[in-house]
Amino acid sequence: MISLVLGGARSGKSEIAERLAARLSAELPSRPDALTATVTYVATAVANRGDSEFDERIAQHRARRPGGWATVEVEAGGSLTGALASDGVVLVDSLGTWLAGHEGFGVDWDELATALERRRLDRPTVLVSDEVGLGVHPETSAGLGFRDALGELNRRVGEMADEVLLVVAGRVLRLGRDDG
Repeated sequence: MISLVLGGARSGKSEIAERLAARLSAELPSRPDALTATVTYVATAVANRGDSEFDERIAQHRARRPGGWATVEVEAGGSLTGALASDGVVLVDSLGTWLAGHEGFGVDWDELATALERRRLDRPTVLVSDEVGLGVHPETSAGLGFRDALGELNRRVGEMADEVLLVVAGRVLRLGRDDG
């Protein structure tokens, strides 16, 4: 199962995704031989880049994670494929930060789609992403490029997802498919 959780800045999307990942993990059949964490949290933002406010946000995210969850930090420009091969539930927070770390906002969509498709049948995946298309029109070409690239990435992941949740002001809206 693939779940996409979208929302704006400070909307509560990460907290909603964390609760969803915990619930999905609790629903997995227990395996006595399993030595891996029940949830792998894939962090795409890296602290200590000279932005103390951003570092504080990362610290808040870390503090909320249960002790039994594994954390994988993906460096700027890195692939999600290895982390998506983890057992149990995988929570990626967030696609926007991951995309921003790639030069020219170019990511290998086919590689990501293949990794997500491998997980679909037996390992739940929760992906968090920013919804930036509802805001003001970016004034720079880089801002426009990011908005458009993230909108395209969100649309593609949304097409693959079994459920898409939009978080607005801490409230969750389940988005249905437009089947034509």
